[in-house]
Amino acid sequence: MGKPTGFMEFERVTNAAAAPEERIKSFREFREPLDMKSRQEQAARCMNCGVPFCQSAMRLGGMVSGCPLHNLIPEWNDELYNGHFEHALNRLLKTNNFPEFTGRVCPALCEAACTCGLNDSPVTVHDNELSIIEYGFENGFIEPKPPKVRTGKRVAVVGSGPSGLACADMLNKRGHSVTVFERSDRPGGLLMYGIPNMKLDKGIVMRRIHLMQDEGVEFRTGADVGSSVSADELMSGYDAVVLCCGASQPRDLNVEGRELSGIHFAVDFLKATTKALLDGEFENGNYISAKDTNVLVVGGGDTGNDCVGTCMRHGCRSVTQLEMMPKLPDERAPGNEWPQWPRVCKTDYGQQEAAAVFGHDPRVYQTTIKRLIGGENGELRAAELVKLEPKKDEQTGRLTMVPVEGSEYTVDAELLLIAAGFTGAQSYVAQSFGVDLTQRNCVATGEGQYRTSVPKVFTAGDMHRGQSLVVWAISEGRACAREVDEFLMRYTNMI
Repeated sequence: MGKPTGFMEFERVTNAAAAPEERIKSFREFREPLDMKSRQEQAARCMNCGVPFCQSAMRLGGMVSGCPLHNLIPEWNDELYNGHFEHALNRLLKTNNFPEFTGRVCPALCEAACTCGLNDSPVTVHDNELSIIEYGFENGFIEPKPPKVRTGKRVAVVGSGPSGLACADMLNKRGHSVTVFERSDRPGGLLMYGIPNMKLDKGIVMRRIHLMQDEGVEFRTGADVGSSVSADELMSGYDAVVLCCGASQPRDLNVEGRELSGIHFAVDFLKATTKALLDGEFENGNYISAKDTNVLVVGGGDTGNDCVGTCMRHGCRSVTQLEMMPKLPDERAPGNEWPQWPRVCKTDYGQQEAAAVFGHDPRVYQTTIKRLIGGENGELRAAELVKLEPKKDEQTGRLTMVPVEGSEYTVDAELLLIAAGFTGAQSYVAQSFGVDLTQRNCVATGEGQYRTSVPKVFTAGDMHRGQSLVVWAISEGRACAREVDEFLMRYTNMI
């Protein structure tokens, strides 16, 4: 414990964000790091608890609290406070392959479980983590370290999102020869095309990809396994195959007017924007533009918020985000005590930006679309909305949201973005390998395992557990790599 009184001496200070009206003028990241002295003071607030819930990943009240990677948070906070930056980096990288990703996009389950947050504000674990890894890159501590000995085993990893990258990184460090297959034109999976650039700059993603390439990992882009690349090719040419294709089957809307133009899945909208940005700063115009349109976003989660923030940068006329469920309380409700994950209302960056520009929160709760209204040429023009109320199902006892009779009203909408979640993996990859699926359309394995029903085929990430967080994907990729290594070598020394 670097400074026993640190949590009493220093107030919580997070990385400053540019004003919403300014940051929507570009797709650049908009948070500025603290100077190192201030960052060390933030690290001093860590109390090195006897029971560090921050690194526990305990399931409490049906939700996980604490870091799924079991990051050694008190240890590297202590090293950071004492100025032992390289030691802090070593402790951080011991459990997390990609702190530069989690330090930007993770919702910080660690901070929700921080003991300091019981009676005060939690330690800035998220920002501390990011400062340590960026210090490592800036000062030359992060260098390619290819394995000195190769095992002669070949592994194919299908999908280059966070789980695929983590699995590939671990297996490569072990000495196996790893090839990552990615169907898009750039590697990174949802890190590249699912998360907007202002949230995770794509130069940061490519920095890590280039480092992995220098360490010996091969990336094959434009390789759509199950389509342009056959499963037989991988099964015959590799000693193990790992499926990390994500849960990318979007949940659709079943409403009148769904066939109208101007309706898109959020993932397609976000990918088109990022690709147009990277291909040439939108000069080719080959993306779904929200400029001067009234936008309706269906879904109140992170993806919906990313759509709101992206539309603000396009220059939309208005944006409304629909949420079926009631608004969560602003503070913890009884029965949701620390260290459970706080079920409270969070206003994210995109919602902050819309509120700053349009003067009100874009979210409308307990509301859904009843029907969509088109123009003469089959284009979306408006949406009829209806309010919802919770009612208990007499047979199951569960609360369901049902329409309120007579509550319908109409809003203008020329662009509708569906961010209503995902229904599991796209089936063609799983079908090409013949692996079993669960009822949730994820690849089936034994409890706590990553081996599929097909010999030498493994799975990890969202394709295995369903739609989840980047930090969980990295955790799954690491755990899967251990299982693959044991399969290949009959033992494993991975931690």
